[in-house]
Amino acid sequence: MTKIVHPYAHRLGGSGIRDWKSRWSSVAKNYIPFLKTDTYVREYLNKALHGKYVSDIEIERDDKNYKVIVKTSRSGMIIGRGGEGVNDLRKGIEKTLKKKNLDVPANIRIEIEDIRNPEADAGIVAASIVEGLERRMPFRRVMKSTIEKSMANKEVQGIKISISGRLNGAEMSRKEYLKKGRIPLQTLRADIDYRDARANLPYGVIGVKVWIYRGQIFEKQRRG
Repeated sequence: MTKIVHPYAHRLGGSGIRDWKSRWSSVAKNYIPFLKTDTYVREYLNKALHGKYVSDIEIERDDKNYKVIVKTSRSGMIIGRGGEGVNDLRKGIEKTLKKKNLDVPANIRIEIEDIRNPEADAGIVAASIVEGLERRMPFRRVMKSTIEKSMANKEVQGIKISISGRLNGAEMSRKEYLKKGRIPLQTLRADIDYRDARANLPYGVIGVKVWIYRGQIFEKQRRG
């Protein structure tokens, strides 16, 4: 059996480095409808915000309020003029939930959180790689330039990029990766940011995975 675990899930709970991406104040009998709602909302937002450098989507909710936190490095592209983009997303969420015959929360709020250090965020790095691949740029050039930009950041101590699929339109799919620095996956206190993404190309889908190591987090740092 494989010993590979998800870097994010591996650091949930006891280690205290990562928190859940869906946070509910009341579960009890609402677990199934809450889970379905969050799943469909994430699917809709991932399609609607494709190519807008979204790193992560977090959801907080109770019986009446539904709060969606979108983390991005280009908040202006999502907000739009006068907040039109946010209003369109809210209407899209309501329409999606109605199609799936799910209860629409009374108060849906969408907050756009700006990422100040995009070179050290795995989600933004993965989005930039996807953009380069969808522009038909050579995958090796995209990987090398991305690694150089990230390693130039002081917070980044190591990075690994893996892409798989029909690279350069080849008939046989394969996997290639580049790594620079340290990636201590087995150290629980290691602050490793991980994301995966998909680049949609005419000849198929290219999978992208990014690991970024940003040092170690100790108990004093978590409490502070």
